[in-house]
Amino acid sequence: MQAFTTEPGVRGPLEAIPAAGKRKILRWAATIAIGGFLFGYDTGVVSGALLFITRDFGLTAAQQGSIVSVLLIGAMAGALAAGRVADRLGRRRTLALEGVVFVIGTLIAISAGGYGMLLAARVVLGLAVGGASATVPVYLSEIAPAEIRGRILSANQLMITVGILVSYLIDLAFSASGDWRAMFAVGLIPGAALTLGALLLVPESPVWLIRNHRTGEVRELLVSVAGEQRADQLIARFRHRREERRRAEGSGEPVPRGWRALTAPAVRPALIVGVTLAVIQQFGGINTIIYYAPTIIQNTGLTASNSIFYSVFIGLINLAMTLVSIRCVDRLGRRKLMIGSLLGMLVTLALLGLSFVATLPSVLSLVFMILYIAAYAAGVGPVFWVLVGEVFPPSERAVGSSASTTVNWLSNFVVSQAFLPLAGVLGQGQTFWLFGVVCLLGLGFVARFVPETKDRDYDAVDADLQSRFGRRPGPAALRQRG
Repeated sequence: MQAFTTEPGVRGPLEAIPAAGKRKILRWAATIAIGGFLFGYDTGVVSGALLFITRDFGLTAAQQGSIVSVLLIGAMAGALAAGRVADRLGRRRTLALEGVVFVIGTLIAISAGGYGMLLAARVVLGLAVGGASATVPVYLSEIAPAEIRGRILSANQLMITVGILVSYLIDLAFSASGDWRAMFAVGLIPGAALTLGALLLVPESPVWLIRNHRTGEVRELLVSVAGEQRADQLIARFRHRREERRRAEGSGEPVPRGWRALTAPAVRPALIVGVTLAVIQQFGGINTIIYYAPTIIQNTGLTASNSIFYSVFIGLINLAMTLVSIRCVDRLGRRKLMIGSLLGMLVTLALLGLSFVATLPSVLSLVFMILYIAAYAAGVGPVFWVLVGEVFPPSERAVGSSASTTVNWLSNFVVSQAFLPLAGVLGQGQTFWLFGVVCLLGLGFVARFVPETKDRDYDAVDADLQSRFGRRPGPAALRQRG
């Protein structure tokens, strides 16, 4: 099995990891996954806080919308910059920096005296959220043993859903007093925890250490989880593979790095998979359906109509199905979960659209919406983040994750802004059908182009990926397949 994903052409160093070493890796992953919690908390907390911010600042409808959507703009910028920063400073220090930025944004938010200052706070928070959403999957993928890599990478999505749920509970707790500043202030705790955890409790990514020729630190890290003999085997294997790679690249032509490397023919298939899945995840309509949920629920005639209360219920469903996905991702594989999830989303979107077009009882709309959220959370939601951490070459993983995450945030922004105008022109039911068409196209794309990454190291994943795009795999991939 693979223990650490290293440079392209370098298989994982260990055939087995002792239980104590595996527990240590899980502790590191749990610490860094706080970044996913911040992602979820800050995107969710504003839904309840905005009710009271509007009252205190007298916001117009346009200003309310900008308070929500400007976070997405900041997140795009943060995700775009995260890859280069993580390659330069290292994954650990980048994550610590993102925690600091989150704390700064939160402090600005809770001290805001008006609309302009709050808007600036949301931009700063967006930078932190976007950066963390790109950096966390990279770090998790680079410390994860293959047999539990899916579960470790899914921890990011799990913590996102936990963050969303906690934000709803915090909103509910302070809703009686209307203290929106306290709702934001709670975010200081995980922000500080991410910074301190990244600096004090976790090691640097072995991939980054190897790329920066810090072999002694890599050996110390590997010894701590697997013992001296296997650590020495890894170092010897890495040196041998690095020499092979240098000979294979002996043409003397410079090897592109950074953003340029993503357009290289060998990396292009991974980029296409990463950004296409990013689009599918958002254009499948998840955020618009969640935004529309309170209106649907209020129309069912159920007794409690408080939107914050029902947001908690939706958050629980999202969390429960993400837990199901985590249990299945290393058993069933990524492709099966993605295909099953997209199929479930397609069917439920068709039914949800029909419930509006045919004016079916509103309780049916609620049922179809819940089933849709369950289908999304069981596959497309978490598996996208898993695959982003697995399909890119390790040397381009940070910028590849950055590119995919940026497209994900951009798609989120476009769909969120376009939903109401589309619903006004096409009708609500027809708009949901349009999202269903995206899911149908996504099914075809995943079936044709997305490789299975379960229990595979990078060479095997790349061999499958290249063949799906009609390209011959490189020498290292051919050795792996042979």
